Amino acid sequence: MVKGMENLAQALVALLGEKIVSVTEADLAVHSTDKWFAAAPPDVVVLPETTEQVSKLMRFAHEHGLPVTPRGSGVGYVGGCVPLRGGIALSLARMNRIKEINTQDGVAVVEPGVITGHLQKQARELGWFYPPDPASLKECSLGGNIATNAGGPRCLKYGVTRQYVLGLEIVMADGSVVRTGSRCHKNKTGFDLLGLMVGSEGMLGVVTEATLRIIPHPPMRAMISAGFASFAAAANAVQQILGSGFLPSALEIADKFTLRAAREYLGESVTPEGDAHLLVEIDGQRDSVEGEITQIAELVDSLGCICLERAVGDEACDRFWHLRREFSYSLRNTGLIKLNEDIVVPRSRLVDLVDFAENLQTECGFPVACFGHAGDGNIHVNIMVPNMEEPEIRERAEVALDRLFHQVLDWNGVITGEHGVGIAKGRWWQHAVSPEAHAVHLALKSALDPKGILNPGKFLG
Repeated sequence: MVKGMENLAQALVALLGEKIVSVTEADLAVHSTDKWFAAAPPDVVVLPETTEQVSKLMRFAHEHGLPVTPRGSGVGYVGGCVPLRGGIALSLARMNRIKEINTQDGVAVVEPGVITGHLQKQARELGWFYPPDPASLKECSLGGNIATNAGGPRCLKYGVTRQYVLGLEIVMADGSVVRTGSRCHKNKTGFDLLGLMVGSEGMLGVVTEATLRIIPHPPMRAMISAGFASFAAAANAVQQILGSGFLPSALEIADKFTLRAAREYLGESVTPEGDAHLLVEIDGQRDSVEGEITQIAELVDSLGCICLERAVGDEACDRFWHLRREFSYSLRNTGLIKLNEDIVVPRSRLVDLVDFAENLQTECGFPVACFGHAGDGNIHVNIMVPNMEEPEIRERAEVALDRLFHQVLDWNGVITGEHGVGIAKGRWWQHAVSPEAHAVHLALKSALDPKGILNPGKFLG
């Protein structure tokens, strides 16, 4: 039996080599948290470079009953990679090779530490496209995306990470290595183990390689950026666009607090007028895109927007996306802690959600900012608090969060669309699923990780 941090580190160095084992104060601190406010230090950090090393580590941890918390780039918002029970923080950051991009098969084979934006860039250079695009794409890793089933603005047309995972290599809790799926775009062989692993938040296995679907890059894209006097007017435009037969690649919306923060952070000149903002992107062949963006612009203009800009081509569109991707950083710039809740409501409830958020702001005394993916109802509701360490403030924040999640569930919404449950949403988990569904989750966890060593302490216990 391994006892004590020093003995554990020494045992892991003997097993794996000193280059991939660390107990430095800096490494322990980095691997104790993500973008959420909670932190818990691991006893040791392991940074493997091969599947064999991950397998050896998991066999060792399984034998000794040691907690192992896998992590990608650590940019999640729910404490999903916080090592609550100490033990081993397993970082996949060094497994960062793009092994293959094969356009004839339409696949990319990658290790889990590859940054999402890097794969997109390399695929784009070949005229191909990996569509999932979380806002943190320049920082987040594909392994983390797989763990949370990450999405992003383009989900409306292209779907989320799960739709692009064709095959996985997974190290199980006991160290065995399982390969499931293939490089074929259609495969119905056995149970859907890929679907089970994608979104499992590091609690069922450790992904060490992924075969991902890529598609031809659309040759043209275009966007409009529109400001509205009210969120209700912008939400109505969303319904009118979809109801008119258009399927944009992205439909993004933002409220007045988000825009106010963006004006302070980025400047008035790059932030649209009004108390609500709508971004619409379409892509496809040049002639069809130019025709559709004209029709959509005319439709949005007729719905009472107070300003409207159009962008055609990658460079012009990237200017609009820069504003959207800076919303989170704009809110952080306020100096407040951003409790970022990625709830999802039926699209018809968008206005109800923002009205509720405004009332919640009055009740709890904290600013509330709403922005996100209007096309699929996945809105990031950000409760902005000054300090989660002060008991009175934390209690008020918890009450506000409780009100938010119960209201979302009452509307037949869900508590997370792309960030995962992690620690942050654990107490609403059993309200969000039926007792029978909870029991199925526990049965699967017990079957695949009987000692409960993978990412313990999260929503399954």
